[in-house]
Parts: sequence; structure tokens; C-alpha cells
Amino acid sequence: MLSAFANSFKIPELRKRILFTVGLIFVSRLVNSVPVPGVDGHALQMLFERMRNQVEGNFAVWFDLFSGGALAQCAVGALSIWPYITAQIVLQLMTAVVPTLGKMMREEGESGRQKFNQYTRYLTLVICVVQGFFLAVSLENAQRLGLGDVALVANPGWGFRLMTVAAMTTGTMLLMWLGEQITDRGIGNGISMIIAVNIASRIPNAIGQGINMFGAAGGGKFNIFHMIGFVGLIFAVTAATIALTQGVRKVPIHTAKRVVANKTYGGQNTYMPLRVNYAGVMPIIFAGALLAFPIMFLNRLPQDWTWAHEIGSRLQYGEPMYLLVYGTMILFFSYFWVATQFSPPQIADDLKRNSSYVPGIRPGTPTAEFLDKSMTRITLIGALALTVIAVMPMLMMKAFSVPSLIASFMGGTSLLIVVGVMLDTMRQIESHLLMRHYDGFLSKGRLRGRR
Repeated sequence: MLSAFANSFKIPELRKRILFTVGLIFVSRLVNSVPVPGVDGHALQMLFERMRNQVEGNFAVWFDLFSGGALAQCAVGALSIWPYITAQIVLQLMTAVVPTLGKMMREEGESGRQKFNQYTRYLTLVICVVQGFFLAVSLENAQRLGLGDVALVANPGWGFRLMTVAAMTTGTMLLMWLGEQITDRGIGNGISMIIAVNIASRIPNAIGQGINMFGAAGGGKFNIFHMIGFVGLIFAVTAATIALTQGVRKVPIHTAKRVVANKTYGGQNTYMPLRVNYAGVMPIIFAGALLAFPIMFLNRLPQDWTWAHEIGSRLQYGEPMYLLVYGTMILFFSYFWVATQFSPPQIADDLKRNSSYVPGIRPGTPTAEFLDKSMTRITLIGALALTVIAVMPMLMMKAFSVPSLIASFMGGTSLLIVVGVMLDTMRQIESHLLMRHYDGFLSKGRLRGRR
């Protein structure tokens, strides 16, 4: 593996792409370090420390992890790349509802994808303005967070709000542009890589907390055996995440031979990979975001509404009722994403037009029913595994009092994103190495997607 990294810099084109990617990642980290004027950074840091200690799993703390600490600093990149991802998700889901968008993606080819990307940018701009405004108002009224009177903004008002909206919108649009440039001229998916780097930037802090947890600062609560079990659990969860990300069911596909102008086409055997975790990390993101808003709403109702506060307390992060609802929502959104993005009738029609078929299954409707039944079964396995990985950080925090930052790297969204980005980047680098007759990262076996 080390020789593969060394060989990566022997190929001029690959070396240029890697250095270009590293340079733009450095710029993205600078965007996350420039503070918005008018905000007391020290008071904001103290507020986030209190939120981590008193309200575990608070949505703001969760969002700060994915922004690489930019939200806690109120940097111009505090919104990170999430408005762009939100816009992509909304438009992707709308393709199943709005026929015009679906037709544009399927039938207009490259021009259709360019229009779709342009619509995504416009929607990103709108989302940035809305989220930036609400964030500015929240900073002006920090006491509404329920953690006492904290003065974060020296001069609140429309001047501060407009300045904050302009700064954060500019930061997000710049990060979006950097991500697109990495995808086109660098290595890996730029948008995903920016998020992964933001998450990885918190690893040094997590290591520091881990040292304190097993050291004298931990009060003797954890010993060497706990540390060995803890490290082993991290490796086990990471291995399970890799297996879930890479897992596919190979559906055999046979193409009939055709003779056109004395030339023979088809006649080969291949397979269609049905991913076990087809929805990726999206069900966890949907479930976590949607579950956060009812909790905040219930906690802000009048105090005499005891039933509402009772439900809100039972839905606190890590509580049994929260885990039950959270896991159910992950299962639902796993199937929902497959239902909107995976179309067995369209795949069956494409196979039939190309004179391809699944051995033992008749073309057309029977093939569509077979694919639908197969995808339903493997989605259940993937959704259950995804649920276990998602709740692992909560169980570690509640059962063993593991700090939230350390627990976030033992499963959940952060681990899935980092693992997925690393595997995708390694696949792209390996493809460049193999084309130049260099060895890949593995001397035995192969990365998923390598032929």
C-alpha cells in the first residue's frame, strides 16, 4: 500500500490532480476559519461547551462537527456545504414527482444534467439566504437556546443580519465552487471530500479527549482493559461500515448475440450490482434532522403543558423512545430513498432494449418484479445494519459515558461519510495506477468497482 502512494506521485497527471485537491482543501479550511464580524467568539465557544455538557446530541453540536468547528467559531463557512447537499436532495426527490425534471435528466443527456446542476445552484443560494438569516437571528437571541443569558452580538439589528447572510452565503457558494473544481480537476468527489475533511479535522480533539478519558483526568473510571476493548470496538465498527459500504448482490446479466453487418455484438456475461446500502448515509441525515425539530418545538411550549414536556424529555438524545423512533425513521427513509431512486420497470425496459436478460427470468414485467423483490430484501439487511451503526454512538455515550466527540467516530453519519470518501478516492487513484501498469493498493483482492 505504501508503494502505491509513492507511485501516485510518479505519474504527472495524477500528481497534479492530488496536489490540486490538497490545495483547494487547504483553501476550504481557511474559509472555515474566517470569523463573521460582530460576534463574540469567546462567548460562542463557551456556549458550545455548555451545550456539549448539558444537551448531548444537540442539533447545533452535531452540525458543528460536520462544519469542522466553523459553526462554533461563527466563521463565514459555518453553513458548510450542507445547503448545496440539501438542494441536491430536494431536486433528486422532485424528479420522482415532477415529470419535467425526470425527463430532463433521462432524455436530454449532458445538457439536461447541466440544467439540473444550474437549478441546484439557484436553490442552494435560496437555502443559504434562509439559513443564514435564521442563524443570525439565533445569534442575536442566544438565550432562547435555554442556557441562560449570553450576549453573542454586540450590535444586533438588520445591519448585522444582512452582513451575516451575505458573508455566510458567500462562504457556502465558495465551498460549493471548490467542491465542483475538485470533482472536475482533482481526485474524488469534491463535495463529499470537503465534508470528510471537516469531520477529520476534529480527530485531534477526539484523541485528546480519549487520552484524558483513560488517563488521570478520567478519575480512574476506565482502565487498560477498557482501552483495549474500546480500540477493538472501533476497529470492528469501522470494518462493519466498510463491509456495509462495499456490499452488493451480483445479479447475473446475459446479453444475446446479434450479428450486424458481419459483426457480432453481445454474447457476454456480466452482472448488475445491487448495493446493500443503496441509500448511503441519507436515511441517517433525514432521520436526525427531522427528529430534532419536534424536540425543539416541544421544549419551547409553555411550562404548564406538562404532557408536551414529558414527550420532549422522552425524546431526548439517547433515550429509549428516541432510539426507537430514530431507528424506525432510518428504516422508513432507507426504503423511501430506494423507492424514489431505484426504478425496476425502467431497468427491465433498458435490459430488454439491449437484448439482455437475467438467466431464468423472462424479460419485461417478470424481470422488474424480480429486481423489486431482490432490492426489497437486501434493503432490509442494509437498513438494519445502518440502524445499528447509527445508534452505536448514542449507546456508547449513555452506557459508558463516552464523550460525544469520541463517540461520533464510533459509528453514525461521520464514520459512514469518512469511510465512503476514502474508498471512493482510493478507487480513483487505483484506476490511474492500473492504467499505467502500476500495482494498486491491494496485493490480493480488489477494491469494489475495480475490474
